[in-house]
Amino acid sequence: MNYRVYGVLGISSIMSNWNADFSGFPKTTFDGSIFGSDKALKYPMKKMWENEGEKVLYIKSLKISHDDKKNETSVVPRSLKERYEQLFGIEDLSKIKNTEDVLRNIFTAIDVKNFGATFAEEGNNISITGAVQIGQGFNKYADAVAEEQQILSPFRDRTKDGKGDEDKGEAKNSTLGTKIFCKEAHYIYPFVINPLAYSDYVEMGVTNGYTEEDYLRFKKTALVAVTSYATNSKVGCENELAVFVVTKQDTYLPNLSEYVVFEKNEEKNIIRLEFGDLLRELKDNIKSIEIYYNPYTTEIKGDVEGAKRYNIFTQKEV
Repeated sequence: MNYRVYGVLGISSIMSNWNADFSGFPKTTFDGSIFGSDKALKYPMKKMWENEGEKVLYIKSLKISHDDKKNETSVVPRSLKERYEQLFGIEDLSKIKNTEDVLRNIFTAIDVKNFGATFAEEGNNISITGAVQIGQGFNKYADAVAEEQQILSPFRDRTKDGKGDEDKGEAKNSTLGTKIFCKEAHYIYPFVINPLAYSDYVEMGVTNGYTEEDYLRFKKTALVAVTSYATNSKVGCENELAVFVVTKQDTYLPNLSEYVVFEKNEEKNIIRLEFGDLLRELKDNIKSIEIYYNPYTTEIKGDVEGAKRYNIFTQKEV
């Protein structure tokens, strides 16, 4: 692959919670701006790859843990070492002293090939800067507000049974829980793909580098992974925008998400792409521009010369 790719990925969140902090509320900066981390976007992509049978190293996998002293079992996540051994059929990673073999293996994992890796295991301390770099996705909808909803559980709380002087006998009522969500939010993530990130590893002979095939697999997944990923808190989260600007290898563009504006309208939402002038001045260095969006809910405005527009769901030209 002899070109760079710059772009943005847009996620709509309707009555859902795209990326919560430890309090359960949507992540915010110190000034109250709602944002989603790059990890929140990468996770559904990894899950989609895993479901398609690809090797994914950096994703939670579970195992049964046996405690012989207590005669108990529990379900726990695997460590990185255990995940590596499971994924690549290795009996004991600590016995492998050839780091080249470890590198060859982890580069066959699709998430490592895209996003890089920090592999800190005894005897194999490896740090790989990914060819695909995704930034933080800030919500562009000014009126986004988090709401908290009470939920009634079908079960009573057994911790209340016969506890304390005033609480004798069984608990009489079901427990209450909460669900936190945004009525509406629209996140815009910037990304850049630099295929030269793995040049040193290509020289070592442990990978063939970031190829056009790798890019096309990333692009295919980036367009649909959020829509396909439906958990309780993520139902209502969908891919609504994707822009791919393919440039010559020596072309450097700023963060394109800073040039994206979201406006609420009665009939359709409006997303303004305000990087048209910038790209026009660099048109000799730009190979192609593709804009994918949801035409049923969204109107794209902004004069982006030479851009082709596609339905993000059908991926047919609009």
